[in-house]
Amino acid sequence: MQKYLDFFRANDHFARHCGIELLEVKPGYARASMVLQPFHFNGAQTAHGGAIFTLADFAFAVAVNSRGKLALATTTPMAFVNPAVAGTLFAVAEELAGNRRLGTYQVSIRDDKDQLIAQFQGTAYRKNTSLLPPAEAAG
Repeated sequence: MQKYLDFFRANDHFARHCGIELLEVKPGYARASMVLQPFHFNGAQTAHGGAIFTLADFAFAVAVNSRGKLALATTTPMAFVNPAVAGTLFAVAEELAGNRRLGTYQVSIRDDKDQLIAQFQGTAYRKNTSLLPPAEAAG
């Protein structure tokens, strides 16, 4: 799994720009965090929905690609249930169902007090293409 950690840390420039840190990856699972900074907040002084979505989407992308085949999102609905106003947000993405071509995942976003902030459910289409370049996939 280290090669997938390294791959996403090196190649997801937007997640890195947003301050997202990948904490853990296992087949069908990923955990990531984002320390809220002033640029993450909207005019109401709560974490911007786009920032929260980005964290959820990143965890989803890592989890759905964790078996080495390139997978791309097809649907990603999200429900915001509580405002995030400070601290660190954590995303946990877990596979609910999957087969050779489709994977359905749930991502929970919680704050550092374990309060549920948002729920994201994503479905991805799995291609028959390796996520990693051939030399890295073999290593």
